[in-house]
Amino acid sequence: MKKLLILCLAWFTYGSLAAQPDEVKTMHETARTFMRSGDFDNAVIVLQRAIQKDPSNLELMKDLTMSLYLKRDYQKALDVAEKLTDRDDADEVCFQMAGNVYKALEQPKECDKLYKKALKKFPKSGPLYSEYGELLWSTKDYAAIDKWEKGIEVDPAYGGNYYNAALYYFFVKDKVWSLIYGEIFVNMESLSERGAAMKQLLLQGYKEKLFADVDLMQGQEKNKSEFARTFLETMNRQASLANQGLTTEVLTMIRTRFILEWYNQSAAKFPFKLFDFQQQLLKAGMFNAYNQWLFGPNENLAAYENWTKTHAEEYKNFENFQKSRIFKMPAGQYYQVR
Repeated sequence: MKKLLILCLAWFTYGSLAAQPDEVKTMHETARTFMRSGDFDNAVIVLQRAIQKDPSNLELMKDLTMSLYLKRDYQKALDVAEKLTDRDDADEVCFQMAGNVYKALEQPKECDKLYKKALKKFPKSGPLYSEYGELLWSTKDYAAIDKWEKGIEVDPAYGGNYYNAALYYFFVKDKVWSLIYGEIFVNMESLSERGAAMKQLLLQGYKEKLFADVDLMQGQEKNKSEFARTFLETMNRQASLANQGLTTEVLTMIRTRFILEWYNQSAAKFPFKLFDFQQQLLKAGMFNAYNQWLFGPNENLAAYENWTKTHAEEYKNFENFQKSRIFKMPAGQYYQVR
């Protein structure tokens, strides 16, 4: 629900009104004012009257669907949503709205059909793959991971699939993709609650998965991804550092040595934005601060707060850098093999 409310707020703010006739445009603006204030009853009243004047208006129908959904009138929301998704000009948001209504009505079979239809029309939609996977996961269908992986492959700049896939890989016996996807997601949503929760899982993943065995290659005989095997082999050569235990400082040393070796031996074969970013931080003298930010609060909050005080300028430089950039994964760097 919270994710949907964020989507709604963005839609109410940025959805286009420009092409509408003046009277309809005024009514639509009035409806959106009601929506932003949470008065969905009045929003529905105004939107229904606007649609009478302009029955083919896609934006009005989308806002009516959303208002009905948010006032929990799910059956009426479905009636409008089904008309929306049957339109030739239906966009991804139309299908996302309809999917949420089907989920609210607990109609997984109909929702499954909807997502299949949607992905035929929008085969490179990261949000649709993410939400389809969430539907499957809610029914305990492990094929959910295939949807999330496909979303990562075709729409690598969208964060939701990394989040869901990382949680899946933390749940199963995986040493690589839980950490890779989790760290990518943290950098995509560095300030969100989900990002903060993912940091804690990353620390657990290094302790309980990656370095749980003395030999990191143990059990990897059937791993089909050359990238994943190379990642583990490179990490394995730094594993002796774990003899000291896995503190933030030790993880920083391990990850520093990993990046240096990766760019000596493997970067040309496997270009990867996450590692490029880590190398950039290392060269700029901010990798230590980054690792403190990533692991410190969950490993030892008091030690982390002390570090930020004793390295105030270093940490401030990193914070300023963090606020000034947007992290996105590019196309063509998908190395998972299932």
